[in-house]
Amino acid sequence: MKVWALHLGLIAVLFAAQFLLPPYHVTNLARIMVLAVFAIGYNLAFGYTGLLSLGHALFFAAGMYGAGLAAQLLGWTAAPALIIGVVAGGVVAAAVGLLALRTAGVSFMIVTLMFAQAGYLAILYFAPVTGGDEGFVIDSASRAFAGLDVTIDGIRYALALLLFTLALVVSLWLVRSPFGRTMVAMRENEERARMLGYNPFVVKLVALVISGLFAGAAGGAYAVLFGYVGASFATIQYSILPLLYVLLGGAGTVIGPFLGAALMFYMVDVASGLTSAYLFVVGAALVVLVLFAPKGILGTIRDRWVRWLP
Repeated sequence: MKVWALHLGLIAVLFAAQFLLPPYHVTNLARIMVLAVFAIGYNLAFGYTGLLSLGHALFFAAGMYGAGLAAQLLGWTAAPALIIGVVAGGVVAAAVGLLALRTAGVSFMIVTLMFAQAGYLAILYFAPVTGGDEGFVIDSASRAFAGLDVTIDGIRYALALLLFTLALVVSLWLVRSPFGRTMVAMRENEERARMLGYNPFVVKLVALVISGLFAGAAGGAYAVLFGYVGASFATIQYSILPLLYVLLGGAGTVIGPFLGAALMFYMVDVASGLTSAYLFVVGAALVVLVLFAPKGILGTIRDRWVRWLP
């Protein structure tokens, strides 16, 4: 009961925040919640299943371009365009998984990185459709969600909160389900799980597809909520960012990805206002974290004080 109370309490705090914070921070929180959905999906693959991927930018970009092109070229509104984005993320994750999961460890990481780079180059190659490096801005008429104007800050925040709430609840339910326990078994001891009758390839593939669905939802939501689609979201940076969010907040914790995304976002925001070498500040903070809290903030809290934290 206290597990659900904690997570629903976070949602309540985020709901109240839109009425208490200045518009600048409300917009930032909307962006953070979308990125947190991306990180939640990554956490299911890495934090719970042990799949260290550097290809998640491809899934995020698939969702973004799926939704963005459906809105821009077909004139679809935000809701059906977002569904296309979710499906695109899952389908691309399945295609990558069928090939990449024939490898393991560092090889898996490299293969997923190669797929992500191939996706980025494909976006640049098909520039007449994708917009290439410059990307494209989605027409405001296509950003209506069930008759609501997504360009309005309050509506955009509400939709970002709705998406984050669904992602958080589904993630919490999944990791506490029998399949979630199976994912953890794969992370901890794959051979022992195999001896118990589980097929590692199938379990990992399903976990990767679910992770891709989350990434596609985040990418599609980013496109329709903020109105821009660009190739920069398919670069290696957007494969590394969710990894950093998860490591900072705590791999294998449900709230960790949100905490990591929020801290990283504001760390960059504050540091960039103080110095042009803001990445040095961020890097130093991450080094300190790894030294003193190697399991991330919530992972360390769970190990030392709050054992029931999922």
